[in-house]
Amino acid sequence: MTKNDGRGFAGMDEDRRREIASEGGRAAHESGNAHEFTSEEAREAGRKGGEAVSQDRQHMAEIGQKGGEASRSRGESQRGGSSEQHAEAGRTGGENAQGGNTR
Repeated sequence: MTKNDGRGFAGMDEDRRREIASEGGRAAHESGNAHEFTSEEAREAGRKGGEAVSQDRQHMAEIGQKGGEASRSRGESQRGGSSEQHAEAGRTGGENAQGGNTR
């Protein structure tokens, strides 16, 4: 038996899985069992997620490079400086995300 043999939740089409998940979310809220984040909890979760992602220096460098490429395609930045300067800043920021330099 393979993982996607058409049986169970994973074998369902995406729309049906979303529908079932949505029903579960609504039921949890109606019964009072759903956790609703306070703004402080949401802020902390976002911070932790950002820290986890930023540990992948290659990923951060790629994000910076894509941002720089998008900036270049639009021309001069509204904040000043050339798009090449912004591209380099994005690459450098990604590479230095955790205090080291991969160059």
